[in-house]
Amino acid sequence: MTRLRADDLTLAYERRVVAENLGVEIPDESFTVIVGPNACGKSTLLRALARLLRPRAGTVYLDDAPITALPPKRLAKRLGLLPQSPLTPEGITVADLVARGRYPHQGLLRQWSREDEAAVGAAMAAVGVTDLAERVVDELSGGQRQRVWLALVLAQETGIMLLDEPTTYLDIAHQIEVLDLCARLHEEGRTLVAVLHDLNHACRYATHLIAMRGGEILAEGAPAEIVTADLVERVFGLPCRVIPDPETDTPLIVPADRRRALTAGKPLN
Repeated sequence: MTRLRADDLTLAYERRVVAENLGVEIPDESFTVIVGPNACGKSTLLRALARLLRPRAGTVYLDDAPITALPPKRLAKRLGLLPQSPLTPEGITVADLVARGRYPHQGLLRQWSREDEAAVGAAMAAVGVTDLAERVVDELSGGQRQRVWLALVLAQETGIMLLDEPTTYLDIAHQIEVLDLCARLHEEGRTLVAVLHDLNHACRYATHLIAMRGGEILAEGAPAEIVTADLVERVFGLPCRVIPDPETDTPLIVPADRRRALTAGKPLN
């Protein structure tokens, strides 16, 4: 069963076609990660799933209804999005930014309520930013800001969360911090779909992996079932070995030693 899927998509920016006849199903309650080289269409696919990009052809479905047919507030109650490099309003505090996640639940007859207050508090507690509530977001570190934006999405109380490169610009410690948090949110029953650049991170955290190249899906499934040296070379053009991660037993990609290849007289890719 899947709540979010897409059939026969053609995705394009003006005259540049990124993908054609693209279909995907996001398993419910999975942590799905989309990987692939730069400009392969992974973020474009995520934008289409989030209704930020209208397909030139094909349809995205949410709960078996075309996503374009859903009113904005109804969509925002079902699906949350953390975009790549979100813009923070100048001077806004953490609490005020997270509170914006409650916008879909507001209306003419329903203004700010105790339920909203509780949802904001729970979201900030879940990502560990309660003590930052009165701080200005622009004054925070990159890892702290990313956790605040995750809290905003959490405050929407949606069952599906889309995350476009949530670890970009973060150092390794903050990358792991954010991905550990995402894993915990998934374990609590949410469906997560993320675009990641780091294949080893994707293999460690994903329960379902989608590997793309040139606007096509070359493979999908559990990382342990699909990630091989051959697949990595097909997707990324990278000669490598795939070994078990000593910490998690998930696939670990070890790039081939280019110096050894030169010594052996083999061409470099």
